[in-house]
Amino acid sequence: MKRIELFEFEDFIWFPEVIRTCMTNLIVVLHKILNTSEVLVGLLENVQKHHEFSKVIDLGSGSGGAMPEVIKLINEKEDEPIQLILTDLYPNSKCIHKINNGSLKNVVYKETSINATNLDKTPKGLKTMVNSFHHMPPAQAKKILKSAQENKEPILIYEMGENFVPTLIWWLFLPVSLLILFVMSLFMTPFVRPLTWQQIVFTYFIPIIPICYAWDGQASTMRTYTFKDVEYLLQDIEGEDYTWKIESAKKKNGKKLGYYILGLPK
Repeated sequence: MKRIELFEFEDFIWFPEVIRTCMTNLIVVLHKILNTSEVLVGLLENVQKHHEFSKVIDLGSGSGGAMPEVIKLINEKEDEPIQLILTDLYPNSKCIHKINNGSLKNVVYKETSINATNLDKTPKGLKTMVNSFHHMPPAQAKKILKSAQENKEPILIYEMGENFVPTLIWWLFLPVSLLILFVMSLFMTPFVRPLTWQQIVFTYFIPIIPICYAWDGQASTMRTYTFKDVEYLLQDIEGEDYTWKIESAKKKNGKKLGYYILGLPK
């Protein structure tokens, strides 16, 4: 595999929840900047043409990511609204309270821990993983794909980045890349909503967030599965009653933005 199993701060259980939340807030801003919601809306609408669903169960939701906005945009076109259920292995109590007591329609955040490797324990519906599949080591990643197929559950995995940079080049330019992401986080922070005092203090006065965000951002590049990596994971679990597709994701203008893995029961 080209993928390298590097660590990311937000994956550690001991990592402070408040810092993890602030970092995922930056990812939400990044989704808006890149307009990944446009790509995801197109992908979900394409899935609807081949497999009807009334619920979307998002795995590894963090602070919500792009999916609440995606469901909002889709439901503006639908007569029957689609329900979005956000889940996570380590549910964030503040995010749960904000979303479940907020004004978002047809969106709920499940309070109990959900393990993406066992889809038999999740509600029925289209499973999605947005920019979180790369966090899974190969053994767990394979379990997720296998669980989807064995339970005949549709699954859409989206990664907004691709692992195409040669490993040696990545290491050589790592200091510059870290600095770029560090500076980016400083400019992105004012667009976080809600903007808390923790986000400000741990960004501008004690820059824990920019440092961790910069490393996690660069580490995620090398942790992202390539097309060949995914094919390797699927090579002994493919069956006649289930189909898999791995393709580049595109905006309406044809510009590429990441890639997706789509699994559908026949």
